[in-house]
Amino acid sequence: MYQDLKKKFWWVSMRREIAEFVALCDVCQRVKAEHQRPAGLLQPLQIPEWKWEEIGMDFITGLPRTSSGHDSIWVVVDRLTKVAHFIPVHTTYSGKKLAELYLARVMCLHGVPKKIVSDRESQFTSKFWQKLQEELGTRLNFSTAYHPQTDGQTERVN
Repeated sequence: MYQDLKKKFWWVSMRREIAEFVALCDVCQRVKAEHQRPAGLLQPLQIPEWKWEEIGMDFITGLPRTSSGHDSIWVVVDRLTKVAHFIPVHTTYSGKKLAELYLARVMCLHGVPKKIVSDRESQFTSKFWQKLQEELGTRLNFSTAYHPQTDGQTERVN
């Protein structure tokens, strides 16, 4: 609208006033052109063939601190059986500390998974975590930002 009006009119603060008008105009909002690509269809994750072959991970944060100093829970869920491990952690744990917990609390019980589905939390995207999984032969799949449906199974456990 601004581009059309500026061809014939001008006043001080014209751009701001037009932007405010358009933002409050119901008709303008309904007929406004979309500037985003339409969302594609959800593609389901394949069903694993064996238990603990594929797992999902997420953190539950913002919890009250326990007597042992933990303020979060690391949720690790088998995608086939839905069995979950709930590991108490602290939000400041490094990727190295999380890797130690992962080896001791998950991998030693169930072996090395082929695939891990998680969100893009810094702990899961750190170079250390990615290198560890690469060495173990595990493929990391990250969900789309602000799209919890990608790993809905783990989100439901949370």
